[in-house]
Amino acid sequence: MTKSLAKKTKRSVYFVMGWIFLGLGLVGVFLPLLPTTPFLLLTAFCFARSSIRWHKWLLSQPHMGPLILDWQKHGVIRTRAKVMATVLMVPLVATSLFFGEVPMYAKIIAGVTCACVLIFIWSRPSHRHTD
Repeated sequence: MTKSLAKKTKRSVYFVMGWIFLGLGLVGVFLPLLPTTPFLLLTAFCFARSSIRWHKWLLSQPHMGPLILDWQKHGVIRTRAKVMATVLMVPLVATSLFFGEVPMYAKIIAGVTCACVLIFIWSRPSHRHTD
């Protein structure tokens, strides 16, 4: 395989993966255990390596772009995003834990996953550090 063909193949794989991650992120808006933000960050990563046009499009989106840029440049998750994630996740997961007719192991996995995601989110800085 020539270098140019390998490069095109790699870019194509990143491009397809970017769209898959974007789709999963959009589904995550409605499903509490499928976190949206990590998939959007993966989308940005893939688009940055495959298509400048689509990467710019993603960053120009008013609801996604600023959050992705905060993370890429500063490792920041804004307080509002943390609160929204908590407000959406906790009641939905709690409802499924207490009222869902699912096996105990599934409830444990859901509860632990939710707790780990929230710990990660709240352990990130909320504001850019200015020097």
